[in-house]
Amino acid sequence: MSSALLKVDDLKVEFTTYGGIVAAVRGVSFEVHAGKTLAIVGESGCGKSVTVQSIMGLIPMPPGRITSGTAIMHGVDIIGRKEIDGRDIRGREIGMIFQDPMTSLNPTMSIGDQIAEPLLVHRGYSKKQAFDRAIELLDMTRIPEAAKRARQYPFEFSGGMLQRAMIAMAIACGPKILIADEPTTALDVTIQAQILDLLNDLRQETGMAIILITHDLGVVARMADEVAVMYAGQFVERGTVDDVFYRSSHPYTLGLRAAMPVNDRSAEHQLKPIEGSPPDLFHPPVGCGYCDRCPNAMKICEDQDPEVTVMSETHTARCWQHHVSAPSKVAGLYYRESNA
Repeated sequence: MSSALLKVDDLKVEFTTYGGIVAAVRGVSFEVHAGKTLAIVGESGCGKSVTVQSIMGLIPMPPGRITSGTAIMHGVDIIGRKEIDGRDIRGREIGMIFQDPMTSLNPTMSIGDQIAEPLLVHRGYSKKQAFDRAIELLDMTRIPEAAKRARQYPFEFSGGMLQRAMIAMAIACGPKILIADEPTTALDVTIQAQILDLLNDLRQETGMAIILITHDLGVVARMADEVAVMYAGQFVERGTVDDVFYRSSHPYTLGLRAAMPVNDRSAEHQLKPIEGSPPDLFHPPVGCGYCDRCPNAMKICEDQDPEVTVMSETHTARCWQHHVSAPSKVAGLYYRESNA
């Protein structure tokens, strides 16, 4: 595979709160490649958004603190410094679509002016050039009557149109990487499909990479090339989309799949919730974070953090049940179950 646009290694993030220190991200590593979509998937509170926001320098410090890790882009550790060649990477090299467009846009500025702003700051456009380009970007994101819409305000847009405006703003400067944080939250199914198709088309047209943050496995299956499953601040499984869906190797991944509805009336499928609660990250577990909820936990799972097992060239899992010394009937269970 070609060299990575962004390489993150051993990222750890903490927050100091009234109740103590929260270990929000606990040693995350990943790579992002041009023209590919990496999906980071997991339940709410597992550390997905904090991971990307810390790389972008968007977490408040204090109370946040990056205690270790690097994020290398163009040979520069962007955690240590937020500039490349004297210019801020945010907006220029990495764009971001935030979770809620209703609160991410300025209600006192027109949509066109907000899309034009990154072009004024990062590209040195004149006001007219920037506004004309904003109209082109709105048209590119398939908003009808783009010239008229560019002069309107956020309250005049529907939820789907606001999300498109956010996408237009994020891609204004032609970033190499686009971070999409829950881009389809609170949208109806038809609009969700349109937004996902739009992101895919933009990726193919521009060659940019996408980091997709989501808890929706349906979105992951539709969009992702690679998947990182996150739980309690760690990646517990990583691989291609086929690896994660058809050769699931971690019990948490299997739990997520079992909780997915199946659109097949002939299939006898019963949704199985994952019992229990995530661990308290004020006091991170010594062993596996999923131990208390895992139906096949062993003694070692409580006492030692699992090693990362290489399942194949593209697939890894953080689980003791795949260790060479694990009981064969336990280690084999997940492959039989995932291939059933």
